[in-house]
Amino acid sequence: MHPQTDTLEFDEYRLKLPDPNMIPRLWRFYNRLQTHLRSSPFSTDVNTCAIIDGKSIANDIKSSVADEINKMKNCIGKCPGLGIVLVGQRHDSHTFIRLKLRACHEVGIATFLKQLPEDCSQDEVYHVVSKLNDDPDVHGVIVQLPLPRHLNEDKVVEFVSPEKDVDGLHPLNIGMLAMGRDPFFIPCAPKACIELLLRQGIEITGSRVVVLGKSKISGLPISLLLQSHLATVSTLHAFTDNPEHVTRQADIVVSDVGNPNVVRGHWLKPGAIVIDMGATQVKDSSRQCGFRITGDVCYEEANKVVSAITPVPGGAGPVTISMLLSNTLESAKRAFRFG
Repeated sequence: MHPQTDTLEFDEYRLKLPDPNMIPRLWRFYNRLQTHLRSSPFSTDVNTCAIIDGKSIANDIKSSVADEINKMKNCIGKCPGLGIVLVGQRHDSHTFIRLKLRACHEVGIATFLKQLPEDCSQDEVYHVVSKLNDDPDVHGVIVQLPLPRHLNEDKVVEFVSPEKDVDGLHPLNIGMLAMGRDPFFIPCAPKACIELLLRQGIEITGSRVVVLGKSKISGLPISLLLQSHLATVSTLHAFTDNPEHVTRQADIVVSDVGNPNVVRGHWLKPGAIVIDMGATQVKDSSRQCGFRITGDVCYEEANKVVSAITPVPGGAGPVTISMLLSNTLESAKRAFRFG
């Protein structure tokens, strides 16, 4: 190479190097071209959708939690404890509780299940929650929702000690999250959503995100947590006009409305990321159990359009449960001043 000229010399030809001042402009042009190609309606690349394996991610988290619990047992002879309040006979609630109990058993978390009849009073629920709040062997307390209609869910959730509220739903914890401060616990479903995105290597900062649903359990805290990661977030609900137009602008779509297949393929921008947190039992006579679990997003249509998606089941659900285990461990470590 000659220092006086921007060229490379070879035996048979000479290659001229680009002007260094042109490189940033070339990169900007390249990035705009890539964005255009990803969003082009004529794209025929339908085989690049990545299936985000929630089970594998959940197993990694559970393995880490189990290792820390073993260290805790070996060092101080203690283990975390989770108190669970289950009211009534809802089939889906009992299914979720069985999954949570099994996960706790796998990692070494002691469980204290308190079951109440469908017609129990508000005071009876308060009494059970109060005893768990005061039990030093219990480091996390959850009340399985929804509760029977005659019970005031908000009041029951508020009765759980904020320092044991491992579901992260107490008004103090949600309020701290909204103010950009560190709550005692981040709600499990939003925490799982962020974990799924980060494990997939997806950039949240600066992304346009649409969250379908504004429930206090999921949609609202998901929006708050995404904003804390500097995403630009739009929250859609039952009174949003033309929701498909809004979702088509999103880089990331998160749905948790409990409406099977409400989000169709044409709602989504090509190359978008989809986190489907909905899980609804739909009748299916071909299944032995008589139903199948279906998400909010029409999977068969979406995976031909987007670049990554969580399946239902096997996506967000297992990671949400693993976050409950993680929160319970953190509560025990705080109580024991361990680690």
